[in-house]
Amino acid sequence: MIRRRVGVGGPEVSAIGLGCMGMSFAYGGRDDAESTRTLHRALDLGVNHLDTADMYGAGANERLLAPVVRARRDEVFLATKFGNRFRGDASGGTAAPGAYVDSSAAWAREACDASLSRLGVDTIDLYHLHRRDPGTPIEETVGAMAELVDAGKVRLLGLSEVSPATLRAAHAVHPIAAVQMEYSLFTRDVEGEMLDTCRELGVALVAYSPVGRGLLTGAITGRDQLAADDWRAQVPRFAEGNLDANLALVAAVRAVAGEIGCTPAQAALAWLLAQGEDVLPIPGTKRVRYLQENAAAADIRLTAAQQERLRQAVPAGAVAGERYPEAGMRTVGH
Repeated sequence: MIRRRVGVGGPEVSAIGLGCMGMSFAYGGRDDAESTRTLHRALDLGVNHLDTADMYGAGANERLLAPVVRARRDEVFLATKFGNRFRGDASGGTAAPGAYVDSSAAWAREACDASLSRLGVDTIDLYHLHRRDPGTPIEETVGAMAELVDAGKVRLLGLSEVSPATLRAAHAVHPIAAVQMEYSLFTRDVEGEMLDTCRELGVALVAYSPVGRGLLTGAITGRDQLAADDWRAQVPRFAEGNLDANLALVAAVRAVAGEIGCTPAQAALAWLLAQGEDVLPIPGTKRVRYLQENAAAADIRLTAAQQERLRQAVPAGAVAGERYPEAGMRTVGH
């Protein structure tokens, strides 16, 4: 597995990481045994950037990772996130009833201690602010996060789904190593000012949902494949009408991938890797076979012509539907 650096002077991690959310949350039923096998297999393959968050299954995902991380701590680059909270016992996605954003200094401290306890570690390698409450100055939040670094509880600081202006203001308080943003052939909003700002400041871009929440794998052919408890059924891009239009784009990606000699998911990941040494995709899966397929994408070198053909397969503005339901869209870009 090739390596890439997390920010200026940061550690080198696997170019392709592993998003762990779906193991415990949002994408249908759990299979903890298979998920655990997937985590171990990831480390065996050199995929060491494991990404979780306190909201994934209300802490369940961090607890799932804990035994693997503790057993193989020196092999793991551990990232987790805070900022999304639930009222009472509510559960679900970012836009779920009872969900709200808390980026206060007090919650940064409390959430970090809770994550450390669930994960069973002394230090988190990369601690992201998952979502930002625009009513809380970013300087307050990052100031508290910087205290966590000083205390040895966190090594590097990250943000997620923020604006370029917020990134600049945060970076002025304490160096930001990485920003996590949705980035894929389907979602290219970061191209332009956001990516330019990251590069000016020396901030890595961690690309989540790099295969379009599974759409770019080609495995999803209709809404009937989504389980009753699969959060994607609420996402506009999977809605009736929109899904058909988006599957036509997937077919175009599949055609180019076939000519390259790889799967659509591998083509999508290889395309992201080709966008710059500072782009770190974290495709999510709970299955060993998909993990292995994703990891193999790091060995694919696309020509400039192949990159352009993939970009043209999904023209700008062609994807139908927002990437989150309305409530979720209100929490991004602050």
